[in-house]
Amino acid sequence: MKKKILVLCTGNSCRSQIAEGYLRYFAHKKAEIYSAGIETHGLNSKAIETMKEDGIDISNHTSNTINEYENFKFDFVITVCDNAKENCPYFPNSAGIVHHSFKDPSKYVGAEEEIVKEFRKIRDEIRAYCREFINENL
Repeated sequence: MKKKILVLCTGNSCRSQIAEGYLRYFAHKKAEIYSAGIETHGLNSKAIETMKEDGIDISNHTSNTINEYENFKFDFVITVCDNAKENCPYFPNSAGIVHHSFKDPSKYVGAEEEIVKEFRKIRDEIRAYCREFINENL
């Protein structure tokens, strides 16, 4: 049976979307991957562009709230920011809660090329984390 993994962030616009893309890629259909936020902020266009540079298309992802998944039984819930960890709802099943906080590249202030560089840096950190997570848990 496929494992079910939820990635949770504040607004489900950037970090959780990037993680969802990489987890799907590394899991090779051996898991069902979802992402959600405590609230929704829409899909971040720079996250889409940055992932496309790495050959992964997340442009069809949607920004969802955690409430949409209240009746799902997850094997793992991965929080990718401290706000999501602090506000993560209780899951009545045996979902393993895993936390790894990544900086929010959408909050970075600077010249356009510096912002793009920050997105790439965070994307690469999330890619490495997701690869390791899949290797250890699937």
